[in-house]
Amino acid sequence: MGQPPRRPLLDQARPYSSRELFRRFWAGYLRPHLPVMLLAFLVMMIEGSTLGLLSYMLEPLFDVVFAEGGSGALIWVGLAILGLFVLRAITSIIGRWLLTYVNQHAAGAMQVDLVRHLLTLDAAFFHDHSPGKLIERVQGDTMAAQGAAVLVIGGVGRDLVSLIGLFVVAILIDPWWTAAALIGAPLLLLPAYVLRRYLRKKAMLTREQSGLRATRLDEIFHGIQAVKLNRMEDYQASRFQRIVQTILRAEVKTALGRAAMPALVDVVTGLGFFAVLMLGGAEVASGQRTTGEFMSFFTAMALTFQPIRRLSDLAGQWQVAEASLERIFTLFDTRPSGKRPAQSRAQPPAGAPEIRFENVSFSYPDRPVLDGLTFTAEAGKVTALVGSSGAGKSTVFQLIAALIEPQEGRILIGGVDVQDLSLSDQRALLASVSQDAALFDETLRENLLLGRTDRDPARLARVLEDAEVAAFVASLPQGLDTRAGARGSALSGGQRQRVAIARALLADAPVLLLDEATSALDTRTEAAVSAALSRAQTDRTTLVIAHRLSTVKGADKIIVLDRGRLVEEGTHDELIARRGPYAQLHEAQLRD
Repeated sequence: MGQPPRRPLLDQARPYSSRELFRRFWAGYLRPHLPVMLLAFLVMMIEGSTLGLLSYMLEPLFDVVFAEGGSGALIWVGLAILGLFVLRAITSIIGRWLLTYVNQHAAGAMQVDLVRHLLTLDAAFFHDHSPGKLIERVQGDTMAAQGAAVLVIGGVGRDLVSLIGLFVVAILIDPWWTAAALIGAPLLLLPAYVLRRYLRKKAMLTREQSGLRATRLDEIFHGIQAVKLNRMEDYQASRFQRIVQTILRAEVKTALGRAAMPALVDVVTGLGFFAVLMLGGAEVASGQRTTGEFMSFFTAMALTFQPIRRLSDLAGQWQVAEASLERIFTLFDTRPSGKRPAQSRAQPPAGAPEIRFENVSFSYPDRPVLDGLTFTAEAGKVTALVGSSGAGKSTVFQLIAALIEPQEGRILIGGVDVQDLSLSDQRALLASVSQDAALFDETLRENLLLGRTDRDPARLARVLEDAEVAAFVASLPQGLDTRAGARGSALSGGQRQRVAIARALLADAPVLLLDEATSALDTRTEAAVSAALSRAQTDRTTLVIAHRLSTVKGADKIIVLDRGRLVEEGTHDELIARRGPYAQLHEAQLRD
C-alpha cells in the first residue's frame, strides 16, 4: 500500500531572501495603500527636512543676531526657528496617524487572508500542526510584521531625509570637517553584518517558542477538567514556565543585539566629534572660521545622532519583522495535498446517491488504515460500518467527507468519481452527526443555521421538535438566542448532541453520515431522537458508524471491517446466522 506524500512541516520551511519577503509584503499588503503611503512619505520628508533647516538657521543666529548691532533680526530668526518646531510637530502627528492606518489595515488584511487560506487546507495539515501554533501565526506573527511599513517609510521618509539634509548643511560649511566626522563609520560594517544574522536567528526562535506557548495554553484551558482530575496543575505550570523562560532569554538577547548597534554608533559618533573639535576648533580659534559656522556644523552633526541611531536600529527591527514574514509566507505557500478541481467536472444525479469504494487504500505515515477496501452503500438505504477500534470506520467517513484523499483506488458518489467533484460540491451532498458534537461559541440559532439565512422558520421549528431540541430550548433564558459557550460548554452532552442532530436534519443533504449520533443521550431521549433520525433517513443514503451493535440491527446492510479490509457484509440476521466476526462481536457485547 502506498505511503502518502509527506508535506514539510512549517518549521522546516526554506528561508526566504530579504528581497523576496519585502516584495511579497509590498505587493500583497502595502501597495493597495500606496496613495496613503506616499502622503505619509511626503509628510515625514517635511518632518525630516526641518532638522537641516534648524541647524542652518544657527549660523545667522550666532554671526548676525548675536553680533553687535544685529538685534533687529532677532525677532525674525526667532520666529523662523519657532515655525520649524511647529511644522515638525504637525507633520509628526499626521505622519504617525497615516502610518498607523496603513499598519492596521495591512495586518488586518493579512490575518483575514491567512485564515481564509488555512480553511482551504486538508485535515492532514491540521493533524501535523497544533491549533496554538497556527493561532500564533495568525495573531502574533502578523502583529510582529505589521511595523514593517513604519520601518520603511519612517526610516526612509524621515530619518534618511534628515541625515541627507544635515549632511548637506555640514558639507556646505566644510567638507573636510564632514569627512573628519565620519572617520569611524567603516568600523560599523562588520558588526552590522554579524548582528543582522544573530537577530534573525533569535527572532525566529522567539516566534517558534511563542507558537509552543499558545499551544500549551490551548491544551491547558481546553483540557482543564483532565488537568484537575489528574492533579496536573504543578506539572502543566512547570511545562509552561519552561517555554516562557526560553522566550524570555531569547527576547533579552534580541534586545541586547538591537541595543548593540546604536551603542556602536554612539562610539563612532564620539570619534567623529573628537576629530571635528580638534580640526574645527583650531580653525575657529585662529579666526579662519566664524563661531556661527562652527555652531551650525556642530549642531548639524549633533542632530544626526538620533536619526543614525534609529536607522541603525532599523536593521534589527527589520530582522524581527523578517522572521515573522518568513513564517507567514511559509504558511501561504502550503498547499492542500489533493488536486481537486475548482469547478466540478461532473455532478451526481438528483436524489439519494449510491456510494461505492473501489480498492481504496489509505495510510498515515506511521500506520496503514485501509487496504484495498471495496463496498457499496446502496442509494436510499442505511449502511452500517462496524468493527473493532482501528478497523478504519472513521477513515471511511473522512474520505467520504473529503477531509482526506484516497491514496489508491477511487470513491464514486452517484456514479461520479469524487476526484471530478470540487470539495465544496462534495461536502454539499453530506450532512453529518458525530459523537463529538462540535458547537461554536455563538447562539444556538447560529449553530443551527451556520450562516444559511434562507431556511424556512416553520421547517426550523419542525426540526427542533424532531431532534428533541425544543424541549430544552424553552427553558433557556434567551431561547435560541442563548450562547452555546466555548465548544458548547453551556450545554450538557445530550443537549449538544441534539443540537448537532438538528443541524444535520436542517441541512437537508442527500447523504447522512452518523458516527455514534445518539451516544450522549439518555435512554428516553435516544429513543425519540432515533425515531427522528429514522424519519430523516427516508430518501437519503445513510452511513452509520456504530460501536453498540444494538443500534444497527435495522440497517439494510452491515459491513464488518477488520484492519482496513471488508471481512463480511449482510443484514443483522444474516451475519448472526453465519457465526462469523460480526456474531462474535455481538456475543461479546451481550456478555459485557
